[in-house]
Amino acid sequence: MKPQKLDALIAGNWPDNIIAVTADLAESGLGDRVLTAGVRSGKLIRLRRGVYARAADWRRRSAWEQDMLRIQAHQSGSRVASIYSHLSAARLHGCSPWDGGPLVHVTTPFWPAQASSGEDVSAHGAPLESAEIVELQAPWRRPVKVTSLERTVVDCARTLDFERALVIADQAVRRGADPLLMHDYVDTGKITRGARRLRRVLDAMDARSESVGETRTRALLSKLGIHGAVLQLEVDTPLGRYRGDFGWPENKVILEFDGRAKYFDYAPTDEVLFQERRREKALQAQGWKVVRIEWDDLSRPWDVDRNLRQALAETPPKRGKPAVPLLGSNRTAG
Repeated sequence: MKPQKLDALIAGNWPDNIIAVTADLAESGLGDRVLTAGVRSGKLIRLRRGVYARAADWRRRSAWEQDMLRIQAHQSGSRVASIYSHLSAARLHGCSPWDGGPLVHVTTPFWPAQASSGEDVSAHGAPLESAEIVELQAPWRRPVKVTSLERTVVDCARTLDFERALVIADQAVRRGADPLLMHDYVDTGKITRGARRLRRVLDAMDARSESVGETRTRALLSKLGIHGAVLQLEVDTPLGRYRGDFGWPENKVILEFDGRAKYFDYAPTDEVLFQERRREKALQAQGWKVVRIEWDDLSRPWDVDRNLRQALAETPPKRGKPAVPLLGSNRTAG
């Protein structure tokens, strides 16, 4: 099939949805021959058996949008209803995993054969009580069954490393997950496998973290042994109230995580950024020091450690307390 004809067929007959199944495509005039040619030419992407997307549409989507589209593709191409869990449930609940990977996660009462689930699926076997399953309206306007927010945190905490699990837990409690229900999993012995990892995440989670970057920064501070930070510290200035991600009031030091996601979530207009910088200058005029870190800095913890400790040491606290809180202090950033 000539490229021009193929392009015209796809452009003129593709359904309104980004994701389309073979039955709908056939009704629109895009049969198996066209789909095969489209995949071979790179015009179409086969997300899974019987589910396709136009390559141009797919490439325009962000990584987290693609993750959600993969869940949509799974639901559209599955013959039986699935219960989405772990990272997929987190996404459907509105949480944003960090570096979670592209696999779609489902849970069944038995351990399924991975080969039968598909290469794009991570299948988990576990009995779920009715209270652990909720029905949500998916972004593509279809009902979808997922593990409850609390069960999702539990599953992620037992299968992910601490930092990635904490990212999910922080967002979940911010969205209303009940800490008591989650602690009940380990307190009653309902969960034994991975209980220690779960307990560590539950003890560290904090609803005050407003972004993935803030959670990762909090975890890094704990790892570096820099304790005593106040989350979302508010300081009044002549130009209005300044709220810092992390603050040491007695040292007059604020640590800010500058991640684009933070501003995408909170009206990233030029005016907002301009006013924030004005308040920061007013803050500095009052003797405060602001240390800023970005995504790349989280991969260079030694730089964060050096710069932050230097800032804390440059502004001695009142009443003779040490500038950098002692290692092993009971007070932590989260």
